Amino acid sequence: MDFARAVLWTYIVLLVTGGLIGFLKAGSKPSLIASVAFAAALTLCLLNVIRPYVITDLLLTALLVVFGVRLSKTKKFMPSGLMLVLTLAALVLRQLKS
Repeated sequence: MDFARAVLWTYIVLLVTGGLIGFLKAGSKPSLIASVAFAAALTLCLLNVIRPYVITDLLLTALLVVFGVRLSKTKKFMPSGLMLVLTLAALVLRQLKS
């Protein structure tokens, strides 16, 4: 497994974990549904079901926007600020090793 794929698999696990925590702590069904939907789409990209690879970067960019908007609204680093940083790291690391 190459580095970019390992980074994305790790990000997917963190994304679903975050959605699950949001659901369990705050009862947020939208958080769980959105995290699972994005994780499923990213998984399909990793499994080469969805091509071209630019779709993966577009999904990560969309998540950057979502987490950025949430951070600007709440002004709290957790959880949207952390996910913003992790999403940016995943996107940058994918580009560096692609």
